[in-house]
Amino acid sequence: MKVTAPELQLFDELKPGLTSFCYRMLGSIDDADDAVQETFIRVWQGWSSFRQESSFKTWVYRIASNICLDKLRQTKRRIRPVDFSGPAESIVEPRETLPDSSWIWPAPEFSNNPEDIFIRKDTLHICFITLLQLLPPRQRAVMILKDVFEWPSKQIAETLGMSSAAVNSALQRARDTLEREQLRSDEFNRSEEAPDQELLSRYVEAFEQFDIHALVALFHEEGRMSMPPFPMWVRGKDDLFKFLTLTRWHCEGSRFVPVTANGGFPALAQYMWSREEDGLVPWGDSPLRSEKQQSIPRPKFHQSKIICPFRTSGSIGPMNFVGWFRL
Repeated sequence: MKVTAPELQLFDELKPGLTSFCYRMLGSIDDADDAVQETFIRVWQGWSSFRQESSFKTWVYRIASNICLDKLRQTKRRIRPVDFSGPAESIVEPRETLPDSSWIWPAPEFSNNPEDIFIRKDTLHICFITLLQLLPPRQRAVMILKDVFEWPSKQIAETLGMSSAAVNSALQRARDTLEREQLRSDEFNRSEEAPDQELLSRYVEAFEQFDIHALVALFHEEGRMSMPPFPMWVRGKDDLFKFLTLTRWHCEGSRFVPVTANGGFPALAQYMWSREEDGLVPWGDSPLRSEKQQSIPRPKFHQSKIICPFRTSGSIGPMNFVGWFRL
């Protein structure tokens, strides 16, 4: 079967939304991209069987939903290091790692559409993605399509092969679960705010100079730093000071470039000195947020295999995600 250019355009118009849907479902931008690619292949293979009993959009999302649900049946729930164990009792260089599939990963921009950016801004924060992973897969799909994409229950029912009553029941259970989790953890209740620019400048200056005293002074008293794929994480100013001192050799000489991640949220792309390259090389992307004029380190992801195309200001493109900090 030959797919024409207009048909390809129909799919391309849906691609940003599909990618953001699959990312919310799976918690990994790499898995989301794979799911969208597989969706395209199935759309291409099944085009002649499309009977227009539902809209093209509903049909495509049905395929993508089934792919995500199949993937989730084969994997464990993605988590953050703080969900895996308590903080490190002794400060040492991390050694043990867990598979990539264990962790929730960040995402770059999906599109430049202002409406898409507004939707993503409210529902793509890592805390929200973490909450979604607590839901059974079908409840997760219902909540995303209803509360994020604002689809009518009838369309969701057609997409997921459910009755409208079953959709409403699943939605209520999902909302109840997230409400309980938000009440149980104050972290999920903290407002996501853009970082204070003056505070951000102080953070960049302290890190680029690797002034550990100045850097730790910016951290929240209960600040923490985690480093997937290492399950180890660090909490508290004293332990953060010890850890940064221990890893000085690795971070000293870093430079930052402004980027955005997870729905246009402010972030810093980190470049580190490489003796092999005799220059700065891309190393990480650290999303930021403000809270009480102090910073709280968020997960620092160290993974050479997971490359996300974060957009930098005129510098090289792909960025290996390193960390999250609340400022």
